[in-house]
Amino acid sequence: MALWYQGPATLAVRLAVMILWGGIGLLGLGAFVAKRWRASLVWLLAFAVMLGWWATIRPSHDRSWADDVARLLRAEHEGSVVTLHNVRNFSWRTPEDYDVRWETRAYDLDRIVSADLVLSYWMGPAIAHTLVSFGFDDGRHLVFSLEIRKEAHEQFSAVGGFFREFEAVLIAADERDIVRTRSNARGEDVYLYRLNLRPSQLRTLFTAYLEEGERLRRTPTFYNTLTTNCTTIVYDIARRLDPGLPLDPRLLLSGYFAGYAYDQGGLAEGIPFETLHARGYINPRARAVADGPDFSRAIRVGVPGTEDDVTSSR
Repeated sequence: MALWYQGPATLAVRLAVMILWGGIGLLGLGAFVAKRWRASLVWLLAFAVMLGWWATIRPSHDRSWADDVARLLRAEHEGSVVTLHNVRNFSWRTPEDYDVRWETRAYDLDRIVSADLVLSYWMGPAIAHTLVSFGFDDGRHLVFSLEIRKEAHEQFSAVGGFFREFEAVLIAADERDIVRTRSNARGEDVYLYRLNLRPSQLRTLFTAYLEEGERLRRTPTFYNTLTTNCTTIVYDIARRLDPGLPLDPRLLLSGYFAGYAYDQGGLAEGIPFETLHARGYINPRARAVADGPDFSRAIRVGVPGTEDDVTSSR
């Protein structure tokens, strides 16, 4: 698989190298079974060469990137105010038809009043993309999302994510961009849950995302489907608030991550998870409001714990 995703660009040459490697592996296995130790050393040498080649594959910021991941987040701090450069605010009509818009925005960290966990399901109930949206007392919301930084010609591949196919990028975006494109343009099933956090924790969490964005800006890093993805970053940052957070299979099966957060006391308290899940489904409200200025408020109507929880059921 490493050779398939990172081997020679020409398909014929890549297949030839894969067949050659498979042949060396079979010969090495046969020599090991037959206890022909010198012959086995040929495979060990070939494997050492493979590892040496793999180590030469390095992440980079210098590629021809797709429009939606073309820019890196950069933050400037002055007291409690942070100025963010390259906040994404695209207008999406379809996944292929959109208006490119990158903005510079200022946020006062003392005015953060909420954070919401957003899960977007695109491949069955076990797999979801994980985002965190921060709300401010002026009604604005900013979403952070760790994503693959695909090149202009590339498409997402969960398998390729194991084999250094993509770099990682932290996107900061307006909800009408990064949430609406999933619920409206892509037709994914999107759920929103209010996180149970104190004001000091909200600021710590927001600042941790900025630090992660700066780290990725300074040091290119490969996205990894298992270890460096949209859910593991939430877990890693959450451990700053609670170092004792346990490991759990739901950190890998991201579609169940909201249940994990609920079990750790991270969601609205006193309400069954089934109710949070049902009332957190935003798609009907997102489609009804479309690109209206009240998008963020509309998708929260009825969501427990939010200021717009004005209904008893969805």
